[in-house]
Amino acid sequence: MLALDSQGADRRVQRNLKWLAENNFIKLEPRWGGPAEITLLSAVGDGQPYVRPIEELSNKGRYVGVPVEFWTNGWILELSTTAVALLLVLRDALGGRSSPEYIPTYKQRRYGLSSDTWTKAIKELRGYGLLVVGRESQGSTYDYERMRNTYLLDWDRLKERPQPREPSVG
Repeated sequence: MLALDSQGADRRVQRNLKWLAENNFIKLEPRWGGPAEITLLSAVGDGQPYVRPIEELSNKGRYVGVPVEFWTNGWILELSTTAVALLLVLRDALGGRSSPEYIPTYKQRRYGLSSDTWTKAIKELRGYGLLVVGRESQGSTYDYERMRNTYLLDWDRLKERPQPREPSVG
């Protein structure tokens, strides 16, 4: 299965396993009458236990997920890459809130999307009914009041097949 010829293949595999063990990528435990038991260790090579990357990211708060219907109902194929990028950005920036939220400009810039990308993706997500954009007044009576966009993702929409709801999508 490793495409090694039968001459010396066993020796090469054993030598590589030994190297991995010496460099703390695996732990080898001899078993009587059989091959050694192999235990994966951290990919860093520090000898720590192996942790699945998805668990490691979610523990650090850097993991953003989408409902399974995003894949099973074909949304991944229907939406442009720009719209998918903004969908993930909004998922992270809104933090799962169930009410419309304003996202400050400094927070928007953190994700590295241009204002043109932001505008096009908003138009597409709105057209599919995945995003509700509202308006909210910011400021007080003593300040200059400014209208700001608020965003709310409609995750229930993913349970349906993708069909544009507004003619502007395309």
